[in-house]
Amino acid sequence: MSTLRGIVSLLLLTLTTLLWGLPLLLMTLVKLVTPGHRLRLAVLKLLNAIALNWIGLNLWWMRHWLKPNLEIEIPEGLSRRQGWLVLSNHRSWTDIFVLFFALHRRIPMPRFFLKRQLIWVPIVGLAWWALEYPFMRRMTAEQRARHPHLARRDQEATERMCRRAHEMPIAIFNFVEGTRFTAAKQAAQASPYRHLLRPRAGGVAQVLNLLGDQLAGIIDVTLHYDNPNPSFWGYLCGREGRIVMQTRVLPVADWMHDGNYQDNASDKERFHSWINALWQQKDERLSRF
Repeated sequence: MSTLRGIVSLLLLTLTTLLWGLPLLLMTLVKLVTPGHRLRLAVLKLLNAIALNWIGLNLWWMRHWLKPNLEIEIPEGLSRRQGWLVLSNHRSWTDIFVLFFALHRRIPMPRFFLKRQLIWVPIVGLAWWALEYPFMRRMTAEQRARHPHLARRDQEATERMCRRAHEMPIAIFNFVEGTRFTAAKQAAQASPYRHLLRPRAGGVAQVLNLLGDQLAGIIDVTLHYDNPNPSFWGYLCGREGRIVMQTRVLPVADWMHDGNYQDNASDKERFHSWINALWQQKDERLSRF
């Protein structure tokens, strides 16, 4: 029965993607041939509206068909007219829809940092590109040292997104660990946390340095699954169990956007200390489950 539910859920997700994907593809073509910065910005706003409707329709059928067991805290003071940085741990593709359940239309259109390979996903990859999501390379510190020009391209992608945020409010979602948590990855990293991988500070530091004075705050999200091995397929089958989302809003301190993470060693150390302390607190909250 759960497998049948999963097949129906996958079909519904495909149908909603086709329903809203076709007008989104049409507006993408319009954006490509639209002259002038202001007109392209107007087209981008239409693309955002289409994407928000796609999200809303999926949340509607998931709420009524899957009836997920969600315990969600929604912080006060959220606004669609202000920019936000959302930081979260990462367990499953389900995380994205849990975040949507909590924050959809309470904050601006979300932007995720995506792996470059995802641009080839049919329809959705082109949609992400048209919506100006930054596509990033997953590189180790050694790879970045050997190929600094590739690392610089990732920085430029983040800079383009942040420049756009000066023209229209956006919400930047960042799974700071860079990949989904598994026990094998935790062991390979020798992670000091019981329930988390090591956080990656560079992208967060760059966003806060470029946009800190434009952001209303940092939304710190902690996701817990009763299922020790959550999966998106299990969620679509309706057998994921309880999912808990704890949130709090943190202020953006002046030093976060006044410092120089890339070139100043003391600024880099201060930022690493801050995000490691944040992750330690998150790990302690997860330990209580």
